Amino acid sequence: MKVVDLLERRRRNWQELERLCDQLQGASTGPKLPALSMSRFGALYRAACADLALAHAYQLPQNTVQYLHRLVGRAHNQLYRSRRWDFRKWIDTLMTDVPRQIFNDRCVQTMFVLFWGLFIISAWLSYSKTAWPEFAEKVIGEEQIEALETMYKDEIGSTDRDGNTNSAMMGFYVYNNAGIGLRCFAWGLLVVPGLLLSMYNAIFLGACFGYMARPDVPEGENFFHFVTAHGPFELTAIVLSAGAGLRLGLAWIMPGNYSRYANLRKTGKEMMPVIMAAVILFVMAAFVEGFLSPSAAPYAVKAGVAILSTFLLAFYFIVLGFPRRLL
Repeated sequence: MKVVDLLERRRRNWQELERLCDQLQGASTGPKLPALSMSRFGALYRAACADLALAHAYQLPQNTVQYLHRLVGRAHNQLYRSRRWDFRKWIDTLMTDVPRQIFNDRCVQTMFVLFWGLFIISAWLSYSKTAWPEFAEKVIGEEQIEALETMYKDEIGSTDRDGNTNSAMMGFYVYNNAGIGLRCFAWGLLVVPGLLLSMYNAIFLGACFGYMARPDVPEGENFFHFVTAHGPFELTAIVLSAGAGLRLGLAWIMPGNYSRYANLRKTGKEMMPVIMAAVILFVMAAFVEGFLSPSAAPYAVKAGVAILSTFLLAFYFIVLGFPRRLL
């Protein structure tokens, strides 16, 4: 059969594709066609692309080529057109799907229990002088302890900092905190190194908090004056980063019925809410750390911010994330 005759016989398909384009063009918020019609639309679009290639290859009349060009372009625009942003759907996803996914993720739960469990134990051992007298010195190190005491020797807010300095420090904190989260996430891909890194961070940070809380360490007052306000956001972001890394690491090691690459892609998409939540918390922590933490504001204000942020985190990740039973 000649190519010209073949394309003439396919003219019905082109007309059908035009009718479907008219229907889709009338739907302003997205496809209104049934699933079978959408499937048919895709098949007709691919066939029209093939017909256009044949028309070019065999140098058919210019009016036929131009007609197919317009038809394929129109169908492409309808198939891949941008959809109007649905604010209600975005809010529903943010306030319902994201917290539930994070709350029910086993890897995030594991890292939460592991991190805070070791943090609390380490803080208690460092604070107590009888349970393990040299625990803080062994974990933190003598030089690090001296540096910590020197860093918080001066009263918080004793030196004036302008807005430009605070903004620059906020940028530094975003860079530094994101680096910590990125390391927890990246090493989590190897599972065991990620677990060890998260355990080390929990033990080291807990030891610092416990040591600075000792009554015989006068610098501890300045230490808590600085870290209290931004602590909840920063530590929660570290846990989320470690949980996302662990999930991807397990996806690579245990792909199940998928290939390793396919399972990594699938899990990566599923972990996007966790990663974005960690990024937002890192930025919020850096903002508080850059402007409020070094200020001369009363400690009651900073403690109030920490309590409020802890309440908001608990409400978002636990209250909104807790599974609901259908009545």
